[in-house]
Amino acid sequence: MPDSRTVLLLSTSDTDLLSARASGAAYRLGNPARLEPEDLPALTDGTDLVVVRLLGGRRAWEEGLDALLAGERPVVVLGGEQAPDAELMELSTVSGGVCAEAHAYLAHGGPANLAELHAFLSDTVLLTGRGFAPPRPAPTWGPLERTARTGQGPVVGVLYYRAHHTAGNTAFVETLCAAIEDAGGRAMPVFCSSLRAAEPELLETLRRADALVVTVLAAGGSRPATAGAGGDDEAWDVGALAELDVPILQGLCLTTTRRAWAENDDGLSPLDAASQVAIPEFDGRIITVPFSFKEVDEDGVSVYVADPERAARVAGIAVRHGLLRHTPPAERRLVVMLSAYPTKHSRVGNAVGLDTPASTVRLLARLAEVGYDLGDGFPGVAEQAGDALIHALIAAGGQDQDWLTEEQLEGNPVRIPARTYEAWYRTLPAELREEVERHWGPPPGELFVHDGAIVLAALRAGNVVVMVQPPRGFGENPIAIYHDPDLPPSHHYLAAYRWLSAEFGAHAMVHVGKHGNLEWLPGKAAGMSASCGTDAALGDLPLVYPFLVNDPGEGTQAKRRAHAVLVDHLVPPMARAETYGDIARLEQLLDEHATIAAMDPAKLPAIRAQIWTLIQAARLDHDLGLEDRPHDTEFDDFILHVDGWLCEVKDAQIRDGLHVLGQAPEGSVRVDLVLAMLRSRQMWAGRETLPGLREALGLAEDGTAGLAATDRAETLAHALVSGMEECAWAPEAA
Repeated sequence: MPDSRTVLLLSTSDTDLLSARASGAAYRLGNPARLEPEDLPALTDGTDLVVVRLLGGRRAWEEGLDALLAGERPVVVLGGEQAPDAELMELSTVSGGVCAEAHAYLAHGGPANLAELHAFLSDTVLLTGRGFAPPRPAPTWGPLERTARTGQGPVVGVLYYRAHHTAGNTAFVETLCAAIEDAGGRAMPVFCSSLRAAEPELLETLRRADALVVTVLAAGGSRPATAGAGGDDEAWDVGALAELDVPILQGLCLTTTRRAWAENDDGLSPLDAASQVAIPEFDGRIITVPFSFKEVDEDGVSVYVADPERAARVAGIAVRHGLLRHTPPAERRLVVMLSAYPTKHSRVGNAVGLDTPASTVRLLARLAEVGYDLGDGFPGVAEQAGDALIHALIAAGGQDQDWLTEEQLEGNPVRIPARTYEAWYRTLPAELREEVERHWGPPPGELFVHDGAIVLAALRAGNVVVMVQPPRGFGENPIAIYHDPDLPPSHHYLAAYRWLSAEFGAHAMVHVGKHGNLEWLPGKAAGMSASCGTDAALGDLPLVYPFLVNDPGEGTQAKRRAHAVLVDHLVPPMARAETYGDIARLEQLLDEHATIAAMDPAKLPAIRAQIWTLIQAARLDHDLGLEDRPHDTEFDDFILHVDGWLCEVKDAQIRDGLHVLGQAPEGSVRVDLVLAMLRSRQMWAGRETLPGLREALGLAEDGTAGLAATDRAETLAHALVSGMEECAWAPEAA
């Protein structure tokens, strides 16, 4: 005979509530995060005992706890983590032993344990004497039993929390698995309690996957801020997952409703942005899109509800990443995309700090070496002449409206029939189509349209396409248009990306260098919807993005909005500016002034006249903020001012060329780069800074040191670094 005593379970873990409901025991349910103190009288009426389980300690729900503890019913207060929370247990009105055992039932979870928790509390607190079974540990990981619909294609593992599994909250996982099968893959759903200490058997199972979609949060740790120079080197460790050597994608399961996400221009709540995106990025995960949302059902309990369309996007990205492992290089179709910022022939291949033409021909040559089919080849690759490739792209169209000819449009072989484009365009969300047509008119628009076809600036050889990224638009300020958050992609833009994915059949795209315009298309800041320009254009296509290492902010934009895999490249060679021309002559005159002032002061008027004449001739008086020659009584102070200005100019760090992908700096270039890197202070353990090399040698790096002292420190630092270069950077030579 079932126990008629009613237990009120208030838990911030919705999986506790789902398990309790599935247990069949007499529970009344509520989530403190969605309750106010005035809601409690109605909830407690007719109940016999209260169990409260909180994440965040007493402060998370202090008023509600106080109201319950002041009542007449027994109250069990527990923490929401796997480990017991002694501070919360002390608040309980039952014994510590009862609290510890109740926590064990909830920690193991699942309907069976929740049924026995009810029996345990009824027996030990309410004294019903009906008996109970002890907590039964649940497996820490295991497969989701389901009938697969396909036996071919790449294996995509789907990792989700054990708590969802034990609570039966797995409909969202099934939706994703079905989408993976629809995309041509084989789904392998696996639940686990955590990835921070994954069992060897779990890792061995995951080795069967060609790609992983993970909804479990960060595997490396819980405090990323502690991992760094001088900190805890083991504070963030994803070595076990990295050894799997497969793409790991973050499938976003939001804590908000679908409606809240759809109406939010930012896309994600602060909580979801941190837990679903920022922290998983420390694991090196590929950020996809939200596919599951928390919806409150008729019982007031939150359940995960998948969005089939967004689940299809996550599945498509995962399957296409997994497919790369099963496609031999000779059969892979690859797009190499170059930006043009702004859209001018002179800016084709522009990327910050990167010699894009040289890097691209080097990349193409390397692709041919490892077996990619480049057909008859691209201009400039055999000779490693980047300019030849750029000129060929310009001749193919270039997309510079000031120079584009009718002959170029007519002769371009990469053409998309208007009818083909329009059929795909009609599958886009009405909201996006409305914006596109408001700015660009009905399809196919007018931009780069010739004889009823949209023309692309692209070269194709074998299974590789090299092309100039489509422009976002034209106008008086093309740079502003490039980043415009409201201007939708043109028909030409959408058609280009659609052709690459559907007609050319690209397996992946490489965008060479910072930065393109894809990640700046209008839409949500993160957590893309089908109406976001970036999502509509790129679709499922994997994107690999060589990106400048010292601009993580804009790189993050590409990771979060375009599921990009960033491959950081080195900064361009750096050097000390030094002096030359009139500035070098001025430095020489200042040295002579110092000598004359000490040895022959009578000659000071002459040298001062030379200094002032040179300053005026070189128009340096404007840079120094002077209109008239300083009086003789002020000239010594003026000399100090000029000395400081010269020091600042000479000591400035400047780029000394551009980086080339795969080509490490050597010799004097490496010496100068290391000197530039070692000039700055280094943060250590998040608390203190280590001095830069010159500061360690005695130079005051606060701007007070004169030109001579700075030059001496620079000379000594240069000698030390050059010595290490001569010793091939052997540690024992230090």
